[in-house]
Amino acid sequence: MVKIATVKTKPYADQKPGTSGLRKRVTVFQQNQHYAENFIQSIISVVDPAERQGATLVVGGDGRFFMKDAIQLIVQIAAANGINHLVIGQNGIMSTPAVSCVIRKIKAVGGIILTASHNPGGPNGDFGIKYNISSGGPAPEGITNKIFEISKGLQEYHICPDLKVDISTIGKQTFEVETFKPFIVEIVDSVEAYAEMLRDIFDFPALKNLLSGPTHINVRLDAMHGVVGPYIKKIVCEELGSPANSAVNCVPQEDFGGHHPDPNLTYAADLVNTMKGGEYDFGAAFDGDGDRNMVLGKHGFFVNPSDSVAAIAANITSIPYFKKTGVKGLARSMPTSGALDNVAKALQMELYETPTGWKFFGNLMDAGKLSLCGEESFGTGSDHIREKDGLWAVLAWLSILATRKQSVEEIMKDHWQKFGRNFFTRYDYEEVDSDAANKMIKDLEAQMSEPSFVGKTFSSGDKSYVVAVADNFAYTDPVDGSVSKNQGLRIIFSDGSRIIFRLSGTGSAGATIRLYIDSYEKVPRRFTRTHR
Repeated sequence: MVKIATVKTKPYADQKPGTSGLRKRVTVFQQNQHYAENFIQSIISVVDPAERQGATLVVGGDGRFFMKDAIQLIVQIAAANGINHLVIGQNGIMSTPAVSCVIRKIKAVGGIILTASHNPGGPNGDFGIKYNISSGGPAPEGITNKIFEISKGLQEYHICPDLKVDISTIGKQTFEVETFKPFIVEIVDSVEAYAEMLRDIFDFPALKNLLSGPTHINVRLDAMHGVVGPYIKKIVCEELGSPANSAVNCVPQEDFGGHHPDPNLTYAADLVNTMKGGEYDFGAAFDGDGDRNMVLGKHGFFVNPSDSVAAIAANITSIPYFKKTGVKGLARSMPTSGALDNVAKALQMELYETPTGWKFFGNLMDAGKLSLCGEESFGTGSDHIREKDGLWAVLAWLSILATRKQSVEEIMKDHWQKFGRNFFTRYDYEEVDSDAANKMIKDLEAQMSEPSFVGKTFSSGDKSYVVAVADNFAYTDPVDGSVSKNQGLRIIFSDGSRIIFRLSGTGSAGATIRLYIDSYEKVPRRFTRTHR
């Protein structure tokens, strides 16, 4: 019989989850007494006590430092709070898209994901704890606010300190917990449920022919020592037949091999340089927890994430899933370029512009209004789950290549000729003093609010831009009517070009100011490589 202990604690004032959960330096979790325990208790406290004895929670993470310690705490605290069943990826490994998939498949009450996404790992890196709800999507603001309120008043937590679980062996382990009796921990294959879902979405025989048939293309997939490595190995290499050496950095490491697991031109420079050699036709990189992706063509041709979702939308019939379900609508986050808007308008599809945060897409998906969506921050996905999905996006691109029998560069150049081109750039100013950042945004908004600002003309080179709209973006959710204000300063010009300033909450220290520039040309005058 496993004993339950009640431990006295003191609340922390800084455990407010953002759109991607609670992210802090690893040292914050390690050096502040009961810090992780408090937050885990606060998450489990939002599950109705009456439902806990029939409740299943899914647990997984990206393999970063402190993940295995956190999993043992989740097991011990879940058992002591009467949760009936935990489903955990083998060795704790489960990508964020796979957690969403498993939550939906087994009808779990929710899931806890241990990741700081694309942020660095290791003892001096970042750690994060994120709660997803029964839809498989990130907890909405009503839930995260409730978690925060509980954390601010927490005086004690419940734990089974002697309960230890072997997370390396697949199978069920049952424990007798006092008061609650059977507590089941089930260790599952990290990949299988997710792979089964992808088989129903894509034409695997066509992809196998593309990757290993007589006229196969050569691909290079870089998992950046994050969670996607085992998924690439099992699905792309073993099942679809791509050579084993087409996948690199596929063993998850606690510090991501000492690198920053962010799939962009800076942090995935090794992949970019390899692609420039011309040996590979298609390249992709993935972030720490597997929900972001970067796509490259031969000779390092870069597909901007805003263009990526637009190209998938324009070629959506290449994916069998959408032939079955139809296309209900398209969506992008507000800072993402208007490339998707151009496709939506030409193909007469409904388009939604939302604040940053996948939960806004999830609401539209749950209401049957949305099929495909994307963010400029290398996130693309559809209504098959309620998270962005890096490997899904890459298989979507490979499906387009298989159907069109063209290179990535040819597909994008055709796309720009047909729909016009958005030249998109984002500048990040990280770990800025929070007070100074807020003052800058406030002062800028005051200037934009001047009556004379709208109608003002700015010139650059041979082009002039007339301000048509200047506002602080607010979003009214068409599903539940909720309003999200102060989502970013927008300067929209009469030709559709935009400048956006936004404070981001995905860092673990200070503030990040993001500046986005989105310049539209109806008929592109040049085909230079896009940059971010």
